[in-house]
Amino acid sequence: MKVLVVGSGGREHAIVHALSKSSKVTEIYAAPGNAGIAKLAMCVNIKDTDVNSLVEFAKAEAIDLVVVGPEAALAVGVVDEMTKANIKAFGPTKAAAQIEASKKFAKDLMFKYNIPTAKYESFSDYEEALAYVKANSIPTVLKYDGLAAGKGVVVAMTMDEAVEALKDMLLDDKFGHGKVVIEEYLEGPEFSFMCFVDNENVYPLEMAQDHKRAYDNDMGPNTGGMGAYSPLPFITEEDYNYAMNEIMIPTAKAMVKEGVPFKGVLYGGLMKTKNGIKVIEFNARFGDPETEVVLPRLSSDIYDAFVAIVDGNKPVLEWEDCYTIGIVLASKGYPGSYEKGFVIENADSDDIYHMGTKIDDNGNLVTNGGRVLFAVAKGNTLEEANKKANKLVDEIKCENLFHRTDIGAKAYKK
Repeated sequence: MKVLVVGSGGREHAIVHALSKSSKVTEIYAAPGNAGIAKLAMCVNIKDTDVNSLVEFAKAEAIDLVVVGPEAALAVGVVDEMTKANIKAFGPTKAAAQIEASKKFAKDLMFKYNIPTAKYESFSDYEEALAYVKANSIPTVLKYDGLAAGKGVVVAMTMDEAVEALKDMLLDDKFGHGKVVIEEYLEGPEFSFMCFVDNENVYPLEMAQDHKRAYDNDMGPNTGGMGAYSPLPFITEEDYNYAMNEIMIPTAKAMVKEGVPFKGVLYGGLMKTKNGIKVIEFNARFGDPETEVVLPRLSSDIYDAFVAIVDGNKPVLEWEDCYTIGIVLASKGYPGSYEKGFVIENADSDDIYHMGTKIDDNGNLVTNGGRVLFAVAKGNTLEEANKKANKLVDEIKCENLFHRTDIGAKAYKK
């Protein structure tokens, strides 16, 4: 079978890597891919949101399955157009992808169907939003109502931070022109629960926890994620059952009732608060970097699972009994401004996923993004996996990268 993976980051590298293990898959293409993906797939220079070119390529190459990675590609309807062209595509439609593309859509859905989440209001007017923030308690959470590459959420611990965020989102249009959702601040450990969803049917993947803050001990600014681990010792069987039966399954059923049935990966960004598990956000695709620690634990065939969801069948999902920890190597300055083009050495391991790399004109592997590489290791304990992952990171040579050393540490250091 011939598969096209749409996207160019660490998530897509992990998907390509998993597909490369399938006995059914003979050829893998990636659009546009990256320097790491190029070792496992034929990279084609098509932007992940160039719908027409992607469809034409899939037709010309007689692609059997398209797997769409990034939210932006889903939001422009890549899956819809592939389906119209009679090409199997794994991922939600443009309409169903609203659950990520619009924070307001997601919050309205949750309130309508009693899915546990934080209280909220949405605003398009700066003065009204400011008055609401001043009338309510700090800390508060401000979310840009649209896609912002994981950066459109501000947890404001002071009034000054809240005002600055409102200016960015409503006056300066930092992420585009849209609304702001203002939510009550919740406390507790966050975790990611990704599930394969086929209309009302929900098939859970293994849980993971992402680390959003840039530096050790959860210090520094929020990022798109600086590392992740799986599974989660702090999630009990009761927690798991609640997340499945009160959040993931009701959300899938709600989407069907709203006339926007979901097929693909529904990502629940959840928080274990003192008042129970609540939804922080939904994503309409594999999380990044969670995918890079979850898929290495999958021992069954991912191609079969993708096709099963597209065809409306039950997928077989089997997992290796181990812990995985992954560490992001990011460009110095990230998540703010950073420079590109720094040479990287010793990043050839199969356990290193490429997030933002390219080959320069001299044939060197160089940095080409904020998050650059993702080093993954397995262990019988989280501590063992952490040590192995940090050892892998230490072997990589590049003068402009930084990383956290404490991924997963809170779970094993009591």
